[in-house]
Amino acid sequence: MDIEAGTTVAALQAGLPLEALENRILLCHALGLSRVGLITQSERTITDAEAAALEALVERRLQGEPIAYIVGRREFFGLDFRVTDAVLIPRPDTELLVELALERLPPQGRVLDMGAGSGAIAVAVAHTRRDAQVSALDVSPAALDVARQNAASNGARVRFVQSDWFAAIEGERFDMVVSNPPYIAEGDIHLSQGDLRFEPAGALTDHADGLSALRIIIAGAPAHIEPGGWLLMEHGYDQAAQVRDLLAEQGYVDVASWRDLAGIERVTGGRAP
Repeated sequence: MDIEAGTTVAALQAGLPLEALENRILLCHALGLSRVGLITQSERTITDAEAAALEALVERRLQGEPIAYIVGRREFFGLDFRVTDAVLIPRPDTELLVELALERLPPQGRVLDMGAGSGAIAVAVAHTRRDAQVSALDVSPAALDVARQNAASNGARVRFVQSDWFAAIEGERFDMVVSNPPYIAEGDIHLSQGDLRFEPAGALTDHADGLSALRIIIAGAPAHIEPGGWLLMEHGYDQAAQVRDLLAEQGYVDVASWRDLAGIERVTGGRAP
């Protein structure tokens, strides 16, 4: 679409070919305005440079690129996170995992986040529970770079470790392990739809049946969790029963699943034997 200099902010809000929320986000980003500024400067006209910048952003969105990657930010658990195409975009569904972890983490508890990505889970826990000792691992150096930046910008104390699952933390033990691992099965149609087309495939799918990463975590966690400590994992909308079975087979107790705001069993966990 063609965006012309001299157009008012109000006209752009009404006329951009995106959803109202996306219009506001891209306008704020392109024009350097706050949400309040969109209202107080509604009759302001845009310059040639602003028109070109906004047009480029809108075109990227029309091509399907996620808003979070376009503006480089996403809110999660009330905090502001930097995101790049090296990490998954934090989603509201995952806030359930953070809430469950916070409810179960003992005072001065040690918690490990496996597959940190942007650091959303680890940073949210560390920011909320200043007494906790939070560690987070990821196999991707690029993801860890983003996560470290997010911990610093949110004033959260997190130790980050590059590791292929448990490989680099031999002998370490925690009061809790949490994870949002790759759980989409190879060939799942969702991988070719929407935002998922732009997100790192290795953080979405295990290139197998969707359960292989969950199996690795469930089998390996008892060697790293204090007896009675919790393992909590996010998983796919149809995997809860299978994950409960995997936990039970490994001897975990108090195995349960919890539903997200959409009523979907989104997190399953149990206490280490």
